[in-house]
Amino acid sequence: MTESLTIRRPDDWHVHLRDDEMMRGVVPYTARQFARAIVMPNLSPPVTTTEAARVYRERIRAAVPAGVAFEPLMTAYLTDATDGADLARGKAEGVLTAAKLYPANATTNSAHGVTDIDKLSGVFAAMENSGLVLCVHGEVTASDVDVFDREAVFIDRHLTRIVQEFPGLKVVLEHITTSEGVAFVEGAGRNVAGTITPQHLHINRNAMFAGGMRPHAYCLPVAKREQHRLALRKAATSGSGRFFLGTDSAPHAKEAKESACGCAGIFNAPFALESYVQAFEEEGALGSFEQFASLAGPAFYGLPVNEDTVTLERVSVDVSETLDIGGTSVVPFHAGEKLSWRLSA
Repeated sequence: MTESLTIRRPDDWHVHLRDDEMMRGVVPYTARQFARAIVMPNLSPPVTTTEAARVYRERIRAAVPAGVAFEPLMTAYLTDATDGADLARGKAEGVLTAAKLYPANATTNSAHGVTDIDKLSGVFAAMENSGLVLCVHGEVTASDVDVFDREAVFIDRHLTRIVQEFPGLKVVLEHITTSEGVAFVEGAGRNVAGTITPQHLHINRNAMFAGGMRPHAYCLPVAKREQHRLALRKAATSGSGRFFLGTDSAPHAKEAKESACGCAGIFNAPFALESYVQAFEEEGALGSFEQFASLAGPAFYGLPVNEDTVTLERVSVDVSETLDIGGTSVVPFHAGEKLSWRLSA
Protein backbone atom coordinates (compact mmCIF):
# COMPACT_ATOMS: atom_id res chain seq x y z
CA MET A 1 0.00 0.00 0.00
CA THR A 2 1.34 3.42 -0.96
CA GLU A 3 2.08 5.46 2.17
CA SER A 4 3.20 8.70 0.49
CA LEU A 5 3.02 10.33 -2.92
CA THR A 6 5.40 13.03 -4.17
CA ILE A 7 4.53 15.00 -7.31
CA ARG A 8 5.54 18.22 -9.02
CA ARG A 9 3.83 21.11 -7.30
CA PRO A 10 0.36 21.45 -8.88
CA ASP A 11 -1.51 24.48 -10.17
CA ASP A 12 -5.20 25.28 -9.76
CA TRP A 13 -6.66 26.14 -13.15
CA HIS A 14 -9.94 27.57 -11.77
CA VAL A 15 -10.37 29.28 -8.41
CA HIS A 16 -12.46 32.05 -6.83
CA LEU A 17 -10.40 34.13 -4.41
CA ARG A 18 -13.04 36.86 -3.86
CA ASP A 19 -11.79 40.21 -2.55
CA ASP A 20 -11.11 42.24 0.60
CA GLU A 21 -11.22 40.35 3.92
CA MET A 22 -12.54 37.15 2.36
CA MET A 23 -9.72 37.17 -0.19
CA ARG A 24 -7.08 37.73 2.46
CA GLY A 25 -8.51 34.79 4.37
CA VAL A 26 -8.72 32.28 1.53
CA VAL A 27 -5.56 33.02 -0.48
CA PRO A 28 -3.28 31.20 2.00
CA TYR A 29 -5.25 27.95 1.55
CA THR A 30 -4.68 27.97 -2.20
CA ALA A 31 -1.10 29.24 -1.99
CA ARG A 32 0.03 26.49 0.39
CA GLN A 33 -0.84 23.83 -2.21
CA PHE A 34 -0.57 25.41 -5.63
CA ALA A 35 2.19 27.36 -7.36
CA ARG A 36 -0.19 29.19 -9.69
CA ALA A 37 -3.93 29.59 -10.10
CA ILE A 38 -6.29 30.87 -12.77
CA VAL A 39 -8.27 33.46 -10.81
CA MET A 40 -11.91 34.02 -11.68
CA PRO A 41 -12.98 37.63 -12.37
CA ASN A 42 -16.59 37.57 -11.14
CA LEU A 43 -16.18 40.13 -8.40
CA SER A 44 -18.73 42.86 -7.80
CA PRO A 45 -18.11 44.81 -9.97
CA PRO A 46 -16.43 42.27 -12.24
CA VAL A 47 -12.85 42.44 -13.52
CA THR A 48 -13.53 43.34 -17.16
CA THR A 49 -10.33 45.05 -18.37
CA THR A 50 -6.59 44.58 -18.39
CA GLU A 51 -6.09 47.42 -15.95
CA ALA A 52 -8.66 46.05 -13.50
CA ALA A 53 -6.96 42.65 -13.67
CA ARG A 54 -3.56 44.24 -13.04
CA VAL A 55 -4.82 46.00 -9.91
CA TYR A 56 -6.64 42.89 -8.63
CA ARG A 57 -3.46 40.84 -9.14
CA GLU A 58 -1.55 43.15 -6.84
CA ARG A 59 -4.20 42.81 -4.13
CA ILE A 60 -3.90 39.02 -4.35
CA ARG A 61 -0.11 39.09 -4.27
CA ALA A 62 -0.25 41.21 -1.13
CA ALA A 63 -2.36 38.50 0.55
CA VAL A 64 0.15 35.68 -0.09
CA PRO A 65 1.91 34.69 3.17
CA ALA A 66 5.56 35.67 3.47
CA GLY A 67 7.92 33.03 2.15
CA VAL A 68 5.27 31.31 0.00
CA ALA A 69 5.74 31.24 -3.79
CA PHE A 70 2.39 31.71 -5.50
CA GLU A 71 1.44 33.51 -8.70
CA PRO A 72 -2.14 34.48 -9.60
CA LEU A 73 -2.91 34.11 -13.31
CA MET A 74 -5.51 36.68 -14.22
CA THR A 75 -8.66 36.49 -16.31
CA ALA A 76 -10.96 39.13 -17.76
CA TYR A 77 -14.73 38.85 -17.50
CA LEU A 78 -16.38 38.95 -20.92
CA THR A 79 -19.37 41.24 -21.40
CA ASP A 80 -21.40 42.40 -24.37
CA ALA A 81 -19.08 45.44 -24.55
CA THR A 82 -15.68 43.71 -24.20
CA ASP A 83 -12.89 45.29 -26.24
CA GLY A 84 -10.91 42.57 -28.02
CA ALA A 85 -7.95 44.91 -28.45
CA ASP A 86 -7.75 45.40 -24.69
CA LEU A 87 -7.67 41.63 -24.18
CA ALA A 88 -4.89 41.26 -26.74
CA ARG A 89 -2.95 44.02 -25.00
CA GLY A 90 -3.42 42.33 -21.65
CA LYS A 91 -2.03 39.09 -23.04
CA ALA A 92 0.95 40.88 -24.65
CA GLU A 93 1.76 42.71 -21.40
CA GLY A 94 1.67 39.51 -19.36
CA VAL A 95 -1.34 40.57 -17.32
CA LEU A 96 -4.01 38.28 -18.75
CA THR A 97 -3.73 34.52 -19.14
CA ALA A 98 -7.36 33.92 -20.11
CA ALA A 99 -10.80 35.49 -20.50
CA LYS A 100 -13.90 34.06 -18.90
CA LEU A 101 -17.23 33.54 -20.64
CA TYR A 102 -20.18 33.62 -18.27
CA PRO A 103 -23.58 33.45 -19.92
CA ALA A 104 -25.55 36.17 -18.16
CA ASN A 105 -27.01 34.96 -14.84
CA ALA A 106 -25.46 31.50 -15.08
CA THR A 107 -23.88 31.60 -11.61
CA THR A 108 -22.67 33.84 -8.76
CA ASN A 109 -22.00 37.45 -9.85
CA SER A 110 -22.68 36.72 -13.52
CA ALA A 111 -25.42 39.30 -14.09
CA HIS A 112 -22.98 41.32 -16.21
CA GLY A 113 -22.18 38.28 -18.36
CA VAL A 114 -22.76 37.81 -22.06
CA THR A 115 -26.37 38.01 -23.27
CA ASP A 116 -25.70 37.01 -26.91
CA ILE A 117 -22.69 34.79 -27.52
CA ASP A 118 -23.12 35.11 -31.29
CA LYS A 119 -22.04 38.75 -31.04
CA LEU A 120 -18.61 37.90 -29.60
CA SER A 121 -17.04 36.78 -32.87
CA GLY A 122 -14.69 39.79 -32.98
CA VAL A 123 -13.59 39.17 -29.40
CA PHE A 124 -12.97 35.48 -30.05
CA ALA A 125 -10.95 36.35 -33.15
CA ALA A 126 -8.78 38.76 -31.15
CA MET A 127 -8.23 36.09 -28.51
CA GLU A 128 -7.39 33.50 -31.13
CA ASN A 129 -4.81 35.80 -32.74
CA SER A 130 -3.21 36.78 -29.42
CA GLY A 131 -3.14 33.30 -27.88
CA LEU A 132 -5.44 34.20 -24.99
CA VAL A 133 -7.27 31.17 -23.61
CA LEU A 134 -11.09 31.17 -23.45
CA CYS A 135 -12.41 29.71 -20.18
CA VAL A 136 -16.09 28.80 -20.41
CA HIS A 137 -18.84 28.37 -17.85
CA GLY A 138 -20.70 26.00 -20.12
CA GLU A 139 -24.37 26.31 -19.26
CA VAL A 140 -27.34 27.86 -21.02
CA THR A 141 -29.64 29.93 -18.82
CA ALA A 142 -32.91 29.63 -20.76
CA SER A 143 -35.77 28.94 -18.36
CA ASP A 144 -37.18 26.20 -20.57
CA VAL A 145 -34.02 24.06 -20.21
CA ASP A 146 -33.86 21.74 -17.21
CA VAL A 147 -31.03 22.70 -14.82
CA PHE A 148 -29.53 19.21 -15.16
CA ASP A 149 -29.40 19.53 -18.97
CA ARG A 150 -27.87 22.99 -19.22
CA GLU A 151 -24.29 21.85 -19.81
CA ALA A 152 -25.19 19.41 -22.59
CA VAL A 153 -27.45 21.99 -24.28
CA PHE A 154 -24.72 24.65 -24.09
CA ILE A 155 -22.31 22.33 -25.86
CA ASP A 156 -24.83 21.69 -28.63
CA ARG A 157 -26.00 25.30 -29.06
CA HIS A 158 -22.80 27.25 -28.56
CA LEU A 159 -19.54 25.51 -27.75
CA THR A 160 -19.45 23.25 -30.79
CA ARG A 161 -19.84 26.28 -33.06
CA ILE A 162 -17.20 28.34 -31.24
CA VAL A 163 -14.64 25.57 -31.58
CA GLN A 164 -15.46 25.05 -35.27
CA GLU A 165 -15.35 28.75 -36.19
CA PHE A 166 -12.17 29.52 -34.23
CA PRO A 167 -9.99 26.43 -34.57
CA GLY A 168 -6.89 28.25 -33.28
CA LEU A 169 -8.62 29.43 -30.10
CA LYS A 170 -7.70 27.48 -26.98
CA VAL A 171 -10.87 26.65 -25.04
CA VAL A 172 -11.28 25.23 -21.55
CA LEU A 173 -14.71 23.81 -20.66
CA GLU A 174 -14.54 24.46 -16.95
CA HIS A 175 -15.90 22.32 -14.11
CA ILE A 176 -17.24 19.58 -16.40
CA THR A 177 -20.16 17.79 -14.77
CA THR A 178 -21.53 15.44 -17.43
CA SER A 179 -20.58 12.52 -19.64
CA GLU A 180 -21.53 14.78 -22.57
CA GLY A 181 -18.89 17.27 -21.43
CA VAL A 182 -16.29 14.52 -21.21
CA ALA A 183 -17.21 13.24 -24.68
CA PHE A 184 -17.03 16.73 -26.15
CA VAL A 185 -13.50 17.33 -24.84
CA GLU A 186 -12.34 13.89 -25.91
CA GLY A 187 -13.74 14.35 -29.41
CA ALA A 188 -12.57 17.92 -29.98
CA GLY A 189 -9.18 19.03 -31.30
CA ARG A 190 -6.01 19.56 -29.30
CA ASN A 191 -7.03 23.15 -28.48
CA VAL A 192 -9.89 22.01 -26.22
CA ALA A 193 -9.49 20.84 -22.63
CA GLY A 194 -11.60 20.51 -19.50
CA THR A 195 -11.17 21.06 -15.77
CA ILE A 196 -12.70 18.82 -13.12
CA THR A 197 -13.44 19.78 -9.51
CA PRO A 198 -12.98 17.57 -6.43
CA GLN A 199 -16.65 17.82 -5.50
CA HIS A 200 -17.82 16.47 -8.84
CA LEU A 201 -15.57 13.44 -8.34
CA HIS A 202 -17.09 12.76 -4.91
CA ILE A 203 -20.78 13.69 -4.99
CA ASN A 204 -23.75 13.22 -7.27
CA ARG A 205 -26.98 15.18 -7.13
CA ASN A 206 -28.33 13.06 -4.25
CA ALA A 207 -25.90 14.89 -1.95
CA MET A 208 -28.03 18.03 -2.13
CA PHE A 209 -31.05 16.19 -0.73
CA ALA A 210 -29.60 13.64 1.72
CA GLY A 211 -31.61 14.04 4.93
CA GLY A 212 -33.13 17.32 3.75
CA MET A 213 -31.88 20.29 1.76
CA ARG A 214 -28.07 20.49 1.99
CA PRO A 215 -26.98 23.89 0.71
CA HIS A 216 -23.29 23.20 1.25
CA ALA A 217 -23.45 20.57 -1.51
CA TYR A 218 -24.92 23.12 -3.92
CA CYS A 219 -22.68 24.56 -6.61
CA LEU A 220 -23.10 25.60 -10.22
CA PRO A 221 -23.04 23.66 -12.39
CA VAL A 222 -24.89 21.37 -10.00
CA ALA A 223 -23.74 17.81 -9.45
CA LYS A 224 -25.49 15.40 -11.80
CA ARG A 225 -26.52 11.71 -11.84
CA GLU A 226 -24.17 8.98 -10.67
CA GLN A 227 -23.40 7.95 -14.26
CA HIS A 228 -21.90 11.40 -14.84
CA ARG A 229 -19.80 11.30 -11.67
CA LEU A 230 -18.34 7.98 -12.80
CA ALA A 231 -17.60 9.40 -16.26
CA LEU A 232 -15.72 12.27 -14.62
CA ARG A 233 -13.69 9.88 -12.51
CA LYS A 234 -12.77 7.87 -15.58
CA ALA A 235 -11.71 11.01 -17.45
CA ALA A 236 -9.72 12.50 -14.56
CA THR A 237 -7.81 9.29 -13.88
CA SER A 238 -7.27 8.35 -17.54
CA GLY A 239 -3.85 9.98 -17.85
CA SER A 240 -5.13 12.06 -20.74
CA GLY A 241 -3.65 15.51 -21.15
CA ARG A 242 -7.08 16.85 -22.01
CA PHE A 243 -8.35 16.96 -18.42
CA PHE A 244 -6.70 18.71 -15.50
CA LEU A 245 -7.23 20.09 -12.02
CA GLY A 246 -9.50 23.07 -11.45
CA THR A 247 -11.03 23.28 -8.00
CA ASP A 248 -13.66 25.96 -8.63
CA SER A 249 -13.24 26.64 -4.91
CA ALA A 250 -15.85 29.29 -4.13
CA PRO A 251 -16.21 30.48 -0.52
CA HIS A 252 -19.43 31.93 0.85
CA ALA A 253 -20.37 32.88 4.38
CA LYS A 254 -22.22 30.08 6.19
CA GLU A 255 -25.32 32.22 6.59
CA ALA A 256 -25.33 33.09 2.87
CA LYS A 257 -25.29 29.39 1.98
CA GLU A 258 -28.03 28.58 4.50
CA SER A 259 -30.37 31.42 3.51
CA ALA A 260 -33.70 31.24 1.69
CA CYS A 261 -31.83 31.63 -1.61
CA GLY A 262 -28.53 29.94 -0.80
CA CYS A 263 -25.45 30.93 -2.78
CA ALA A 264 -23.95 28.44 -5.22
CA GLY A 265 -20.38 27.42 -4.51
CA ILE A 266 -18.28 24.92 -2.57
CA PHE A 267 -15.19 26.00 -0.62
CA ASN A 268 -12.79 23.12 -1.20
CA ALA A 269 -9.43 24.93 -1.06
CA PRO A 270 -8.40 23.85 2.49
CA PHE A 271 -8.18 20.16 1.52
CA ALA A 272 -8.26 20.24 -2.27
CA LEU A 273 -5.30 17.95 -2.97
CA GLU A 274 -6.32 15.56 -0.21
CA SER A 275 -9.80 15.32 -1.73
CA TYR A 276 -8.53 14.72 -5.24
CA VAL A 277 -5.95 12.13 -4.27
CA GLN A 278 -8.52 10.19 -2.26
CA ALA A 279 -10.68 9.89 -5.38
CA PHE A 280 -7.68 8.78 -7.43
CA GLU A 281 -6.80 6.14 -4.84
CA GLU A 282 -10.36 4.84 -4.86
CA GLU A 283 -10.04 4.41 -8.62
CA GLY A 284 -6.68 2.65 -8.30
CA ALA A 285 -5.04 5.47 -10.26
CA LEU A 286 -2.47 7.14 -7.99
CA GLY A 287 0.04 6.77 -10.82
CA SER A 288 -2.03 9.17 -12.95
CA PHE A 289 -2.40 11.88 -10.32
CA GLU A 290 0.69 13.91 -11.25
CA GLN A 291 -0.43 14.10 -14.88
CA PHE A 292 -3.84 15.44 -13.85
CA ALA A 293 -2.66 17.76 -11.08
CA SER A 294 0.75 19.00 -12.24
CA LEU A 295 1.53 18.31 -15.89
CA ALA A 296 -1.52 18.54 -18.16
CA GLY A 297 -2.51 22.09 -17.21
CA PRO A 298 0.87 23.74 -17.86
CA ALA A 299 1.19 21.87 -21.15
CA PHE A 300 -2.19 23.17 -22.34
CA TYR A 301 -1.53 26.76 -21.24
CA GLY A 302 2.01 26.72 -22.65
CA LEU A 303 3.64 27.32 -19.27
CA PRO A 304 6.62 25.53 -17.68
CA VAL A 305 6.04 22.73 -15.20
CA ASN A 306 6.82 23.73 -11.62
CA GLU A 307 10.26 22.65 -10.45
CA ASP A 308 9.45 22.06 -6.77
CA THR A 309 7.40 19.19 -5.38
CA VAL A 310 4.73 18.44 -2.78
CA THR A 311 4.21 15.26 -0.79
CA LEU A 312 0.97 13.72 0.38
CA GLU A 313 1.06 11.24 3.25
CA ARG A 314 -1.41 8.55 4.22
CA VAL A 315 -2.60 10.15 7.47
CA SER A 316 -6.18 10.48 8.65
CA VAL A 317 -7.37 14.10 8.68
CA ASP A 318 -10.48 15.45 10.41
CA VAL A 319 -12.13 18.23 8.43
CA SER A 320 -13.58 20.99 10.60
CA GLU A 321 -17.28 21.75 10.53
CA THR A 322 -16.50 25.43 9.92
CA LEU A 323 -13.50 27.68 9.36
CA ASP A 324 -13.02 31.29 10.39
CA ILE A 325 -12.15 33.24 7.23
CA GLY A 326 -11.41 36.86 8.08
CA GLY A 327 -14.04 36.85 10.79
CA THR A 328 -16.60 35.03 8.62
CA SER A 329 -17.72 31.45 9.27
CA VAL A 330 -17.32 29.31 6.13
CA VAL A 331 -18.17 25.61 5.75
CA PRO A 332 -15.47 23.67 3.85
CA PHE A 333 -16.03 20.74 1.51
CA HIS A 334 -15.97 17.42 3.46
CA ALA A 335 -16.97 19.28 6.66
CA GLY A 336 -17.20 16.84 9.57
CA GLU A 337 -15.67 14.02 7.54
CA LYS A 338 -12.33 12.19 7.64
CA LEU A 339 -9.93 12.22 4.72
CA SER A 340 -7.25 9.57 4.42
CA TRP A 341 -4.44 11.77 3.03
CA ARG A 342 -2.64 14.86 4.31
CA LEU A 343 -0.47 17.36 2.50
CA SER A 344 2.92 17.48 4.22
CA ALA A 345 4.09 20.78 5.64
